[in-house]
Amino acid sequence: MRNIVILSLAGVALSALATPSLADDLAIAVAGPMTGPLASIGDQMKRGAEAAAATINDAGGVNGRMIKIVVQDDVCDPKQAVAVANLIVGQQIKFVDGHACSGSSIPASEVYAENNILMMSPASSNPALTEKGHPTIMRLYPRDDAQGAFAAPWIVDKFKGKKIAIVHDKSAYGKGLATVVKDKLNAAGVTEVLFEGLNPGEKDYSAIVSKLKGAGADFIYFGGYHPEAGLILRQAADQNFRPQMMSADALATSEFWQISGPAGEGTLFTFPSDPRRSPAAAKALEQFKAQGFNPEGFTLISYGVIQAIADGVKKAGSDDPKAVAKALESGEPFETVLGTVRLDSKGDLKDPSFDLNKWSDGKYAAISQ
Repeated sequence: MRNIVILSLAGVALSALATPSLADDLAIAVAGPMTGPLASIGDQMKRGAEAAAATINDAGGVNGRMIKIVVQDDVCDPKQAVAVANLIVGQQIKFVDGHACSGSSIPASEVYAENNILMMSPASSNPALTEKGHPTIMRLYPRDDAQGAFAAPWIVDKFKGKKIAIVHDKSAYGKGLATVVKDKLNAAGVTEVLFEGLNPGEKDYSAIVSKLKGAGADFIYFGGYHPEAGLILRQAADQNFRPQMMSADALATSEFWQISGPAGEGTLFTFPSDPRRSPAAAKALEQFKAQGFNPEGFTLISYGVIQAIADGVKKAGSDDPKAVAKALESGEPFETVLGTVRLDSKGDLKDPSFDLNKWSDGKYAAISQ
């Protein structure tokens, strides 16, 4: 298997350094949280992109050009994401696999759109990312409104008559998703007993736990990331309070259980249908098995982003991002480890499907609904 070159630039202070020989290759930046509390998501993205690039390069590359992966760390911080986007512009890289957090993707996308760079996120779900109509901004991931439309009817069916609380982390991702679920529940005649935001990154959520306990919440829908979800459950258990929690895709990492411990038992979360079950992922799974790595979470979606960009370049017969975007957003199918996928004219995934997953004894798996 041909080697791929991984370039990791730790900070914007290195922007003056030229990236060697990128003009001879098809450079794709992977931008996400490589450090910080959400680094496990960044690692999934990086590993997926690296594996896809290695496979494509081993087959001769893209129109004879080798893919070169350039890794950038935005720590899921909006300001750092914009700095990273400007750094990528300065390096004259035309394609981005990223970002992960919606709060980073949305501001970074403005930089990419202005500079004719194609950005395809493997993880960002806030509808605002594609609603502005930038032709080179897209995602290989379902929107919050699709995920909320999947989750809310299940909650209504299983917990009707129970006290439902909704908590979010005030981020574009977490609050956006929580608001979609709230609106869907309200439209079905269900009114939550609490709709509350918290500050991410704190270590003590006993105050919000006390509020939830005082409200008698039987069920908590949490819009946010795994560190806060895990802490809430652990600290709720410390108060002998064990409501059912349901969240979304950010809980698809083993770090959730490392934080929650046994208090995470039974926690539910939605995620796009597990790409590990796709026959199209069989060869990729063998790659990761040889590495001793479980391609959970966003790994295979990031792999698919690299495949999609490569396919778009081939179909367009050009590496001009607008031409590639037009090829990808035509509604025509393209093949990835996720199977056959299509994007609509906004750059959103057509006809997404979801699993309802359950954490048990340190592992998660899809359950029947």
